[in-house]
Amino acid sequence: MSFIDKLPYEWTVGIRYTRAGKRSARNSFISFISLISVSGIALGVAALIIVLSVMNGFQKDVTDRMLSVLAHIEVYDARGAMPNWQAAEQDALKNPAVKGAAPFVETQGMLMYDGVMKPAVVRGVLPAEEPKVSDVAKSVKQGQGSFEALRSGQFNIILGVDLAKSLEVKLGDKVALAVASGDSTESAMAPRMVNFTVAGIFEAGYFEYDSGLAFVHMDDAMSVANLPAPAGIRLRIADMHQAPQVALALSKSMAGDLHLRDWTKNNATWFAAVQSQKKMMFVILVLIIAVAAFNLVATLAMTVTDKQADIAILRTLGSSPRSIMKIFMIQGALIGIIGTFAGVFFGTLVALNIDVIIPAIEHLFGVQFLSKDIYLINTVPSDLRWADVAGIAGVSVLLAFIATLYPSFAASRVKPAEALRYE
Repeated sequence: MSFIDKLPYEWTVGIRYTRAGKRSARNSFISFISLISVSGIALGVAALIIVLSVMNGFQKDVTDRMLSVLAHIEVYDARGAMPNWQAAEQDALKNPAVKGAAPFVETQGMLMYDGVMKPAVVRGVLPAEEPKVSDVAKSVKQGQGSFEALRSGQFNIILGVDLAKSLEVKLGDKVALAVASGDSTESAMAPRMVNFTVAGIFEAGYFEYDSGLAFVHMDDAMSVANLPAPAGIRLRIADMHQAPQVALALSKSMAGDLHLRDWTKNNATWFAAVQSQKKMMFVILVLIIAVAAFNLVATLAMTVTDKQADIAILRTLGSSPRSIMKIFMIQGALIGIIGTFAGVFFGTLVALNIDVIIPAIEHLFGVQFLSKDIYLINTVPSDLRWADVAGIAGVSVLLAFIATLYPSFAASRVKPAEALRYE
């Protein structure tokens, strides 16, 4: 006696109906429709897992690349400069969530070389302090020890890789930085020009920064921007996801007229767009699973029609309408569970290996799925989250179960006498 035969008869019959024999062309067709239902659910589940994993990976990868350059929290003095920045640093470090602090200056201007002009954000930093709040020093690809080459008064500059390419400069070249003079006289229309020597090239992997950001020594930036002190301080905290809460706490504890901005505010529109896209993709792909799940209605309806004689015999042997309904609910639920687990297996397999699969497809067909200047990154990332997988599997099984209710109820209403009349 097999394991199936030891189960309650509703389970035994339901499982055997799921495997539908091939004694007739009709049974074979029902088996084929069941296979299509399983495949549809599996593909819908797999697609949802893969798409959400890629979107999670995209958000995580872009965020990590952004935060290799950005600080978690920026603190500005309302007066435009922060002469007592050392005291502000000590004030911020009193909060146990703050792990590092460094001063900075930021100005905008035009970089020019050999007739080519490109807009850029120029950030003045202290090379010894900057690693406390960002990983940009680790992103320098050209220029040995180039971040340390940012010495006060030497007017050296480190460019983003795409900015350097667009200017067609290399190490040792001199670029001109044009910034607004800041005067209130008629000469304000004439920009100030300062020459810098390219000492290094960094690559953060985030196009916005690689194409429009440059680093200089803080003293040189203060000289160019005509500032008496740094604009403020930048902070790194233990848990970047707590940045809004930490910023709120610091705004209450730090002395002075200060403005605080956490990293989520710097790109709020982008993050809101990604979250909106994730929600919409989830809804769309759940509808695909729903379509596949409701194919079960047709499958079970055909099975009920085909098995009316069996239902009548079971009823005459004493089976209750509830038991008949349970048989077909088991059949439909098993189809849904098999399809769901197949989809989970396939989707998880692809999501975990997408860093290998996508490059292989790109190499095979000679295409590139992501353009860096459009999508900010040029690789397809993946971040599989088991909570998402569990939620998707649960929704799929639930939809499959709901799809079984009407055909199963119809089966329980079959009258034995009418079903056997023409047998």
